[in-house]
Amino acid sequence: MDKSEFKTFLSAIPKAELHIHLEAVISLNGIKKLYKNNFGKEMTKEEQKELFSYNDLNGFIQSFLKIQGMYSSVEDFRIVFDELKDYLVKNGITYTEVFFAPTAFLKLGFKYEDMVRVFHEKITEIKKETGITIKLLMDVSRTFGCDNAMHNYELLKQYPCEDIIGIGLGGAEAKGPAKDFAPVYERAIKEGWHAVVHAGEDVGPESIWDSINYLHTERVGHGITAIQDEKLMEELKKSQLPIEICITSNTFTKKIVQKAKDHPIRAFYDKGIAVNINTDDPVFFKTTLLDEFWICHNDLNFTMDEIKELVKNSFRQSFMSDNEKKEAVKSVDAAWQI
Repeated sequence: MDKSEFKTFLSAIPKAELHIHLEAVISLNGIKKLYKNNFGKEMTKEEQKELFSYNDLNGFIQSFLKIQGMYSSVEDFRIVFDELKDYLVKNGITYTEVFFAPTAFLKLGFKYEDMVRVFHEKITEIKKETGITIKLLMDVSRTFGCDNAMHNYELLKQYPCEDIIGIGLGGAEAKGPAKDFAPVYERAIKEGWHAVVHAGEDVGPESIWDSINYLHTERVGHGITAIQDEKLMEELKKSQLPIEICITSNTFTKKIVQKAKDHPIRAFYDKGIAVNINTDDPVFFKTTLLDEFWICHNDLNFTMDEIKELVKNSFRQSFMSDNEKKEAVKSVDAAWQI
């Protein structure tokens, strides 16, 4: 099966994506719209080139923040959700848990309650049009410290939105050790929210240990530095704590992985560690969920039966109800006709 045949086949299979950032699904055309809305003029080719000229994680984060700074009002989120809908449909994604990071927008003067109102309207609209379920995870953000993260969490509680199911911790991992955010996570978990953490992406296995021991994370985002710690690998196998794998993203940062074929997901899967496949930031890394599965098949020698298990894992390791998971897994079996 060549790449085109593979992607055509897999696009018709129901899938979930559990590690994707809302602002990172917007296309270049969408970015141009944001720019024009904000600055009243067209974005130059030089500005476009500069925006995507980065070669490490911190450079990418700065570009991410630049795009966030282009929003002129909460209404701009409608553009982003329209592009999220297109992405989900093209990739055959029927369920997704999407990170949104409010801090930059709050600093722009946007009101949180207005943001989540638009989110809910668009999520409801997309569900009605496509049947796709979108849930949100608030990235409380390690970039701006624990006090800011706690403030974000308080807003989540103050303005409840049925589409938001928990919190995450993204941003520059080296600048915000996971254990520093224990107070936020202790409260969130106690008060019934789901909790996930980006860890082991740009920092060693100690970051993953801290996410487990101090933040009691329910999933680990990236988690690739676990390959450096056999004891941690054994713990992950025993606990079946899911790892949200983002191959192209990890290859870009080159902290651990230089080439896709060297990605530790193959070792994780063979050891029996729970893994699922994601894009992280599809526009920034020029990838799609279908592309990530192709990399698994073509570069990492996952058989089609193993690809099927990875697809099922995306539902099994989600925050769907048990009954919803069972039905979703059945839908994969029903669609999988080779």
